[in-house]
Amino acid sequence: MNVVLILLAFWVPGLVFGTAIGLRGWTLAAAGPLLTFGLVALGIPVLGGLGLRWNLLHVALWVVLLALVGFGLGFAVRRFTARRHPEWAADEPEPDRSVRDHGLIGLGVLGGMTVGVVTFLRGSHGITTVQQGWDAVFHGNLVRWIAEHGDARPSTVGTIANLPDQKNYFYPDTYHALLALVFGKGGLTMMPTLNLAAMAVIISVPLGVAAMGRAWNLTPLATAAAAAVTTWFTAFPYDSLQRGPLWPYVAGVAMIPAMLALAKYLLRPRGIAGPIAIGVGVAGLTGLHTSVVFVIAVYFILILGAVLFGWEKIDWRRSAPSLVASVVLAAVLGLPLVLPSLYNASGVTSAFWASEATVSGGVGETITFSPMADYPQWWVGIPAIIGIFLLVKHRRMMWMVGAYVVFGGLFAATVSLETPLVHTLTSIFYNDHWRIAALVPLAGAVAFGESVDTAGQWFARRAKALAPRVKLKPATLTLVGAVLLGLVLAGLSRGGYIGRNTNRLEFNYSDGPTVSKAEEAAYAWLGRHTAPGERVMNDKGDGSSWMYALSGVMPVEWTFYGADAGTEAAYLSTWLDNIDLYPKVRQDLTALNVRYVIVGQGAVTTTAKHSVGVRLVRNGSDFREVFHNEGATIYQIEGQPGVVASGAAPGSGRSAGH
Repeated sequence: MNVVLILLAFWVPGLVFGTAIGLRGWTLAAAGPLLTFGLVALGIPVLGGLGLRWNLLHVALWVVLLALVGFGLGFAVRRFTARRHPEWAADEPEPDRSVRDHGLIGLGVLGGMTVGVVTFLRGSHGITTVQQGWDAVFHGNLVRWIAEHGDARPSTVGTIANLPDQKNYFYPDTYHALLALVFGKGGLTMMPTLNLAAMAVIISVPLGVAAMGRAWNLTPLATAAAAAVTTWFTAFPYDSLQRGPLWPYVAGVAMIPAMLALAKYLLRPRGIAGPIAIGVGVAGLTGLHTSVVFVIAVYFILILGAVLFGWEKIDWRRSAPSLVASVVLAAVLGLPLVLPSLYNASGVTSAFWASEATVSGGVGETITFSPMADYPQWWVGIPAIIGIFLLVKHRRMMWMVGAYVVFGGLFAATVSLETPLVHTLTSIFYNDHWRIAALVPLAGAVAFGESVDTAGQWFARRAKALAPRVKLKPATLTLVGAVLLGLVLAGLSRGGYIGRNTNRLEFNYSDGPTVSKAEEAAYAWLGRHTAPGERVMNDKGDGSSWMYALSGVMPVEWTFYGADAGTEAAYLSTWLDNIDLYPKVRQDLTALNVRYVIVGQGAVTTTAKHSVGVRLVRNGSDFREVFHNEGATIYQIEGQPGVVASGAAPGSGRSAGH
């Protein structure tokens, strides 16, 4: 039931809207999540500005309203086009694939999804496991904050970043706003919500690649192979799911294939479907992670280049209105979401990550489609690099080859060089080579598909030449050859690198060190013994900032960075244990409604800076121990009864692990 809720949340709004504006088939199925994110991103400022609570009912009404508007516009444009350009309306649509072709593509999608789901479930050790990475707590806290406060505007969430008075605070929270709608529904607790959402993102990638291949006329076999192999690459999605985790960024990159499928409507217009879907898609990508919009801009420029070189066909007279409408809508819908991000632009562009490879090493990792890997993924990398040359030879999807050169070259440079130019070009990605590495596998999947299809055709020709009496059709022989090659590669890679990627993913899915099961039990105890509005003093470095996401208990220190100097939280982090010496400690505790202190045994990193005032708290006349297990100790602060709100259950006596 939990996974169904997540899948419905990701796909249903987008499918409703996409159907209304005229999308169909593989493109509609793949664009569902992209359009959902777009509708959510656009709805956040509108519903918030109108004072409407961010909840399922209001968001559903928002989706229905936009779907009706989209349907009406589509109807009007079709009527207008039929009168002004009847020859366009009479154009024959692109020929449909046969049922067998759709079935083949479907099997490829299913194969990619299966590998992705198995890898994720094995690597995460189940959907209830806490992701131990640095960023995970922020994402979890943000989901709960939006769900509880009913307002998804970024300017209202500064509290969870230890910036409660920062009214111009910005963080793209479309991903979190969507999850907030289903969090708490049907028994969905925090970690199943976050983990199932990550899994939904994974399964959207093979579907998006299938739609993209179908739109840009890859053969059914190449499309199926490309979709099947999307979840083999370590660099995406697994590296970014374990490192960080970069959940919103991963979702944004996962939506790129669907966006590229929609891009075909710019060359072959079909009513308003292309311009509106692209405009809403840009809004969705902006709301997920602003940097992804720049990635899409590069792809669109490369597609334009392919058109100008004659590699892609276009009827400029017919396409001009769609092109203009798409640019205008993308600007109108995307710019209002981009502009607030300028608040934190300097923080993004000034980030620094040291090089981790030599120049030759960076190039080698790019050539083998194995960015940030200690050992190349030979059995997917070799067919992929061969496929790049085959795409050039066949003049097929040349813009994708260009994307490989651009993003692969950018990765090789940023992972090995430290120059002002490299830092400028990668600044929108936090100068982080891991994020750029995630952009390389898409070209690898397409190239792999082309390689498999070409190998299958070679096998068919050789089989026919060696056994001319064989009655099998060339298409069947091609499929047989491709399947044989696929089985060999799957065997050599041990099931599509499931073991390797599982090991990579599970690095940050374990019982600690940030949050252990014992610490989760302590947070649950606090959830039963604190009242709404009450906060708990905690150590910024021991993982206890998770108490809000997991149990709804508000901490004093919301992030692992700690509160800014000069704040009440920062003062308490330093001087709490000296409550008997400094009256300001008691004053700040009262001002923040603090009655409990938790001291956890975990540490977010081995070099984490702890709150010394919390770490030095001991059982005594000022701090009375009320809970203890192997993961955490909770103290009740004596002399703080005034913070107990109506209905709170004060801790009394010593509880051992319960």
